[in-house]
Amino acid sequence: MRSMSARDAKNFFGKLIDVARAEPVAIEKHGRTVVVVLSIESYDLLKTGEGACPPVDSARARTAERLTQRSAMTKRAGGADEHK
Repeated sequence: MRSMSARDAKNFFGKLIDVARAEPVAIEKHGRTVVVVLSIESYDLLKTGEGACPPVDSARARTAERLTQRSAMTKRAGGADEHK
């Protein structure tokens, strides 16, 4: 999945739509994914439950997202944990 900042999504909205028609695009704000833009076909598949994977409960999805972000921050920091 591609990603782009909220600022780029606003400034290059036409490009966002073009890319999202081919694959989902994660929109990030302050380095954190806040929404995903996807084609109407992908949305319809998710809505009807015909996607490639079963629905995931939102709490489990948020936990997975936090772990993914933490892992990415650790890699960028050269292996040291980053605390806020």
